[in-house]
Amino acid sequence: MTAYAVVIPTVGRPSLTACLHALANGDGPLPNRVVVVDDRPLTDCHPLLLAVPEALEDRLEVVAGCGNGPAAARNTGWRATTQPWVVFLDDDTVPGPLWARQLAVDLARAEPRTAGVQGRILVPLPKDRRPTDVERGTAGLATARWITADMAYRRRALEEVGGFDERFRRAFREDADLALRVEDAGWELVRGTRVTTHPVRPADRWASVRAQAGNGDDVLMTRLHGRGWWARAEAPRGRLPAHLAIGAAAGATLVCAALRRPRAAVACAGLWLAGTTELAVARVLPGPRTRAEVGTMALTSLVIPVAACRHWLAGVVRHRRARAWREVGCGPRRGRVRAERPAPVERPVVSGVP
Repeated sequence: MTAYAVVIPTVGRPSLTACLHALANGDGPLPNRVVVVDDRPLTDCHPLLLAVPEALEDRLEVVAGCGNGPAAARNTGWRATTQPWVVFLDDDTVPGPLWARQLAVDLARAEPRTAGVQGRILVPLPKDRRPTDVERGTAGLATARWITADMAYRRRALEEVGGFDERFRRAFREDADLALRVEDAGWELVRGTRVTTHPVRPADRWASVRAQAGNGDDVLMTRLHGRGWWARAEAPRGRLPAHLAIGAAAGATLVCAALRRPRAAVACAGLWLAGTTELAVARVLPGPRTRAEVGTMALTSLVIPVAACRHWLAGVVRHRRARAWREVGCGPRRGRVRAERPAPVERPVVSGVP
């Protein structure tokens, strides 16, 4: 069996306990090491509540991530290991009962130029009704490419490309960015056989609004990989162009009203209303259409375009100096490339914390 380590970033969610117990109680070889990265902000002084299964007691370590985001936390985790393979898991996933045995098969089948093997994500959805907007969003993980909810990477590939780009401060696009850089370096990524369950987390009605922050990350992806990255990563384009149009109509409405041009203001308001209505209807139709869901979709559809515009503009400003990866030599297939690495994230020095 190929030696492997498991890295799990966490912000202290109770679901971490279920993840660790699934690792410990599954059928197959245990990981040689488990690194849990405590990525809560340093201002959170409460101890990490961690129920460690007996089978993992002698191989589990908790290291500090200092709240710098999942990309930085995963870098901290894999650099604290020595095994030739590193498996990244999210703290709200549950590896299947045969996960370790299937992982052993996945790693044994990996070719010398295979850098990563993705697990198969299962998102349980209700069978007695249509999924909500939040549930549909989580269900997208089942078909997403190279997501680190369950992704095994060869250490040598991680070292070659420098690991995750820590400018991605959210759990969004940092996995796609790494996968594209790994492929650019001449490696290949494949899908494995192991199965991991990713339950839908409880979320409030504003979750879809907060998710618009990803539009800023998409700006960085375009800077790094060019406009063709969507197709290469097989990532959905989303509704940003429509959001920008709706946001522009909303802004024009306010400007025209301030300039006391009522006809223009009414015309712009009509476009704003039409765009918002179309967005709300498009989100309501696939869902359960309950009163609560319809109300949430109507309310958040008013806010989403404005939030998307704000985060996109913030990303344009924040990443205006980000430069694309550039070719620096000859690789085994498509040429070796390297990143123009961002400045490392400054981490506070804490006495007694690794």
